[in-house]
Amino acid sequence: MSQSKHKRGRVTIPTDVDVVPQTLQLLEQWGADAIRDCDGTDYPEELKKVDAKVYSTYYTTRKDNAWAKANPDEVQQCYIMSGFYTAVGGPLSIPLMQGISPELMEVNTRDDIKRWWEVVDRTTGQPLPPDQWRYDAESGCVVLDAPEAFHDYTVSFLAYLIWDPVHMYNAVTNDWQDFEHQITFDVRQPKTHKFTMERLRKFIAEHPYVDVIRYTTFFHQFTLVFDELKREKYVDWYGYSASVSPYILEQFEKEVGYPFRPEYIIDQGYYNNQYRVPSKQFKDFMAFQRREVAKLAKEMVDITHELGKEAMMFLGDHWIGTEPYMDEFKTIGLDAVVGSVGNGSTLRLISDIPGVTYTEGRFLPYFFPDTFHEGGDPVREAKENWVTARRAILRKPIDRIGYGGYLKLACDFPEFIQYVESVCDEFRELYENIKGTTPYCVKTVAILNAWGKARSWGCHMVHHALYQKQNYSYAGVVEALSGAPFDVKFISFDDVKADPKCLDGVDVLINVGDGDTAHTGGCWWEDPAISSAIKSFVYHGGGLIGVGEPTGHQYQGHYLQLAKVLGVEKETGFTLGYDKYNWEQHPDHFILADCQGEMDFGEGKKNIYALEGTQILVQKDKEVQMAVNAFGKGRAVYLSGLPYSFENSRVLYRAILWSTHDEEKLHLWFSTNYNVEVHAYVKNGKYCVVNNTYEPQSTTVYRGDGSSFQLDLDANEIRWYEI
Repeated sequence: MSQSKHKRGRVTIPTDVDVVPQTLQLLEQWGADAIRDCDGTDYPEELKKVDAKVYSTYYTTRKDNAWAKANPDEVQQCYIMSGFYTAVGGPLSIPLMQGISPELMEVNTRDDIKRWWEVVDRTTGQPLPPDQWRYDAESGCVVLDAPEAFHDYTVSFLAYLIWDPVHMYNAVTNDWQDFEHQITFDVRQPKTHKFTMERLRKFIAEHPYVDVIRYTTFFHQFTLVFDELKREKYVDWYGYSASVSPYILEQFEKEVGYPFRPEYIIDQGYYNNQYRVPSKQFKDFMAFQRREVAKLAKEMVDITHELGKEAMMFLGDHWIGTEPYMDEFKTIGLDAVVGSVGNGSTLRLISDIPGVTYTEGRFLPYFFPDTFHEGGDPVREAKENWVTARRAILRKPIDRIGYGGYLKLACDFPEFIQYVESVCDEFRELYENIKGTTPYCVKTVAILNAWGKARSWGCHMVHHALYQKQNYSYAGVVEALSGAPFDVKFISFDDVKADPKCLDGVDVLINVGDGDTAHTGGCWWEDPAISSAIKSFVYHGGGLIGVGEPTGHQYQGHYLQLAKVLGVEKETGFTLGYDKYNWEQHPDHFILADCQGEMDFGEGKKNIYALEGTQILVQKDKEVQMAVNAFGKGRAVYLSGLPYSFENSRVLYRAILWSTHDEEKLHLWFSTNYNVEVHAYVKNGKYCVVNNTYEPQSTTVYRGDGSSFQLDLDANEIRWYEI
């Protein structure tokens, strides 16, 4: 398939004691140079002297139940909120664990509940004084003896995580039977801190054959809650609700100088999820946690290096506090980061991480029975995974690839084994051709939201490239950019507020999401420093692309706060009395030139209308789906949604060029067929043309000097050229 066939390196495979011959075979067939263990597996004695680097999965917070049981006061904790309960008359009893798995959590009554719990009157939004409620341990209820009739109440309380949520997830997914639940312990607390450092030294001493300690991740699990039927009840890959304890919160209070409230974490039951505009207190808490986690993680990494091993972090599981794009992360001193690659966005989430020696992507599918079962089609999933990730690799490659799970399952699918062999060969070829150079970038694009670089490449994502129905039309923008010839940045409203010059060097700003979410800004648009800075940016020649309900927040006569810039507004019922006359479509626009039929806006938006002077490109039943507008020297593009597809990626490409008055740059390192892309590496004197589909494609390829040639490509083919 490629010139690098039968070369070796840059690939990691999983193993177990019952697949030693298969492991040796795949080391040869896939050209792997590293072997890893997985959750619930042991490393085979027969492979300890094989010529391959050995990764050992290391759990800092579990797999030592003896310690956890001996120190129940230092088991990890989580803030959780009860359901909403309405007082009718007389006392109100609120069951705390209703809807929560008793195998997962246990109410913490060991610490002072009057200090660390909070009963909130959700009708008024005010907390109740502690003397107005009590806890009845026998019933597991908080009791309000004299609540206000027909007010709603909730209880925010601390609970111990008596079963590690990821261990529970793996057990449920793989239908494990007859095993012990692993209890999570809190490394932040004094006794467990001391024990953990000694435990790490002991582990390394007892595993001399291990080369890389692969931390899963460090200390705090993202929010993952199961109900009584062991179904996922709530998941937030960015959630901080399981990074708490009275010990930690007392430190936080001393640092920030104000008392802590459970509501700073609970957030009305929204738990500060990625759609919520974060409060000052929550941002303070995140920053505090990052500093403390980085300090403790560095201690473990220093021990790892002192004992002659590499330190690798898995980007997932207990990753809270280690956001890899924030300044604290660089201080940890990790050698590598590995993460799961679901698509181009997740690949860039890993490959763009600064401050590590190398990055590694764990490709899908995981070798789990949800895919590897009779009638399953792992080859289809692997093909889809590779072709979407490859676009991003061609922009910023990871240094290694690998697979996880239980190798025995994969060995029952010989076609899958053969396909992955071709992926490994092709990856090595790509890496040799492009590593160490910056690919050709047409423009610098910045995504503006409330999270900024903390959510780089991850905004709108659940985890591992999963999306909700309500946001796939927004995530498509980030996915398209992950493999496009743009220098992509992520900036926050805090950044703009602190220094509007952070927009210098940016060609196009993108604001994408639903109104009043963190992604579009919400109340940030009430700050004149923000709205003025963005309007000035566009007026003086910048481009603005808004998707969904960009700048959406009802304030001072507008819902879309940059309606005059975008040229569109949303009808919220307040302007129904104003007639709207601008409905003429302009389908022959530069941005739509490659569309071959009706454009896919995904979920789209209702009730968007154009202001006078705006050009509508697409409208359906007098609801604008796409429009363009001039504002000063700049231009703005509005789209109601942009789910990921090759055609929509081309629409976004053209929109970026149009918004910056650079339409003439279209035919530079360009393919006329949007199923085929061109990536140029001028410094290396190379460029490639890649067919992103599993069908043959024909195209005209434009070089950097504007000259062109015709090309026919086989399914999924990539062809390399000298410049």
